[in-house]
Amino acid sequence: MKHLKNFPIELVFWVTALVLLAAANSHEHHFTLCPLANLGYEGWCPGCGLGRSISHIFHGEFTESFSQHWFGLPALLIIIYRIYTLIKHKNTFKIQTKNT
Repeated sequence: MKHLKNFPIELVFWVTALVLLAAANSHEHHFTLCPLANLGYEGWCPGCGLGRSISHIFHGEFTESFSQHWFGLPALLIIIYRIYTLIKHKNTFKIQTKNT
C-alpha cells in the first residue's frame, strides 16, 4: 500500500495521452469526451480540436494543427513541461491522507 500512495498517476495519465495522440490518425474523427459535442452543439467549443491539433503536431502537420486549434502547440509544451516536473519531483510526491 505504501507504494500506491507514492505512485504518480498523473504522470502515467499524461504520458499515455501523448502516446495515444502520437499513434492516432489525426485525419479521422474519433470518439469525443466533449459534453457539448455529445449533446449535439455544433457551435464553437474552446477544447474541441485540441487533441487532433496535438496529433497533427506529432505527424509534422503544423498548418493543419493550427487550423484545428490555435492552442495545440502551447498545450503540448505545457503538457511536456508538466511531465518533466512530475518526473523531477517524483520522489517528493506524497498523497496527503487524514487519519480521522
